[in-house]
Amino acid sequence: MSGALAMLCPLLLLDVVALLIPGLGLTVDPAGIAGRLGCLAGAVLLAVATNGYRRRHRGDRPLFGRSLTGTPRWAWVAAYLAVAGCLARLAAQYSAGAAEIMVADGSAALAFEVGFLLAGVLLPLALVHSWGRVFPRWVPLLAGRRVPRWLLLGPGFGLGLLMVVYFGIGTGQLVVQTVSGSWDPGDGGYPLWFFWVSIPAYLVWGLGLTVASLAYWRRTRRPGA
Repeated sequence: MSGALAMLCPLLLLDVVALLIPGLGLTVDPAGIAGRLGCLAGAVLLAVATNGYRRRHRGDRPLFGRSLTGTPRWAWVAAYLAVAGCLARLAAQYSAGAAEIMVADGSAALAFEVGFLLAGVLLPLALVHSWGRVFPRWVPLLAGRRVPRWLLLGPGFGLGLLMVVYFGIGTGQLVVQTVSGSWDPGDGGYPLWFFWVSIPAYLVWGLGLTVASLAYWRRTRRPGA
């Protein structure tokens, strides 16, 4: 049921982008955003309640095995898969000649590209490297202090889950349209191969980010929490 509720709000990813970068021209529908936020909140709360039920009836045994003191190997793999997905999407964009389009669109497009790289490279790496837990020496005023865990977990889980839902559904639609021959190129600006690279790359990025966030959450939580 949590998964079904999450699948009802794939467009919430576009809502977040539209609110953060207004100049991209995306439509903002307050009622629609409220409805999608309600679906997502219900999915998260139901998942938390279900996990609490599982813990009570299974002796509080961790869902993913014994607690680890270091970053597990699967978290490193997930983080670097997220980076690979981001870079594959970026390579497809430039191979399809989209670089000129983005430059022509102005400052909003530049802001999108900066956020794109921060979420696709810096964030996944911060979730598994030590400088994602303690600010490194080169950060002014904050060097040596602990990084607030939800500074990374918020965008890590939020973006990761939204990308999995949006691009998971998009991948399914792409498969059906390609097999059935019903694919619509729209304005014809991008060839079919571009979508076959970009959409699965986004999905891998979202999955990697979600899994790396889970590892970070486990490693930074208080004992007994």
